Amino acid sequence: MESRIAVISIIVENRESTEKLNALLHEYGDYIFGRMGIPYRGRKINVISVALDAPQDVISALSGKIGALSGVSAKTAYSNV
Repeated sequence: MESRIAVISIIVENRESTEKLNALLHEYGDYIFGRMGIPYRGRKINVISVALDAPQDVISALSGKIGALSGVSAKTAYSNV
């Protein structure tokens, strides 16, 4: 299956979901080639970007599972290359 490059942008508003989020990212770790997390203490949120090289269905599955976590939002952007 053809792989695609994508970035999942994640905003964590509920710190209690962090453990589940990290477990998901670990589960899909073979596809992740970059990750950046920025704590925004003034607003008590975390902003995370995850770069992936994976098949479309894998990216969609991960993004959906992340977005289903309580207090976590996720949006995905895909490369045209």
